Amino acid sequence: MKKFSFIFIMLLLIIGTYLFKEPIAKMITLHLLKGNQKMDVIINNAYAKNDSYQYVKLTNQFSPKNKEDLMNIFFTVLNSGMEEFTFFCDEAYSSCINDVDFLSENQALLSSMNGFISPFNSFSNIKTTRYEATGKIKLNITKKYNQEKQEKIEAEVNQRLKELITENMSTKDKIKKIHDYIIENTKYDTKRSDEQITEYNSATADGPLFEGYGICSGYSDAMMLFLDKLNIPNYKITSENHIWNFVYVEDAWYHLDLTWDDPILDSGKEIIDYDYFLITTKELHELKDNQHYFNEAIYLEAK
Repeated sequence: MKKFSFIFIMLLLIIGTYLFKEPIAKMITLHLLKGNQKMDVIINNAYAKNDSYQYVKLTNQFSPKNKEDLMNIFFTVLNSGMEEFTFFCDEAYSSCINDVDFLSENQALLSSMNGFISPFNSFSNIKTTRYEATGKIKLNITKKYNQEKQEKIEAEVNQRLKELITENMSTKDKIKKIHDYIIENTKYDTKRSDEQITEYNSATADGPLFEGYGICSGYSDAMMLFLDKLNIPNYKITSENHIWNFVYVEDAWYHLDLTWDDPILDSGKEIIDYDYFLITTKELHELKDNQHYFNEAIYLEAK
């Protein structure tokens, strides 16, 4: 009789485990992750920034309770340089899966997150897999720069900083020195922007730094890498069809656009402009061009 009862109980346990395998798996995983809820992903690699912003903030809580928590998780994971990450929606967050779908399909919003992190941790693609039954979310991130490019570009940036920057320079002088160096050694890649002919890596930092050609994303990535090395707070602002740098200097934020400071003259003469060198948002609006209208709900420091 005892043997029969034992077999019956074991059979019930097996059936119950099979029928409720998803909730049980979630419970076990959440239990295993509980001690790791505050894992320090913000310093996962050398390029992770330790900066939060008004729009998105670094977090060490990975069980989102609302859309804001969800965005902070995406931002933190991207900033960390991780290529794969799994987390679970809080059980009380009923719209979590829908919000994950919205965020993963909103390329404009995800691209704006790229602007807040190092180019070396930025993504070219994010694959989001969600398991509705358990609230499990898995992120797979393909980076914009592979390791070989990172090492080559970083060596170049370090070498140029040794040649261009001295300790007695002010922060603004350092920025101007890098601004001028990149522009003097880069031409705007009109073939890529106007004719969609991809001859150079002008959309990334290796275009300006090694090939002498760039478009706005290449100029701004290159500038950001120098600013990060100099420990100058900064991020990139993305408008509908343009990208430029935004820099914190002497207790204030300023716009810095190397692309527009490297104009193309009909005569072919190369010059450096300073119309977009460390200007306020008010000054930027006064220039009234059609490329610098940005979402102030995202770039709140620029309001």
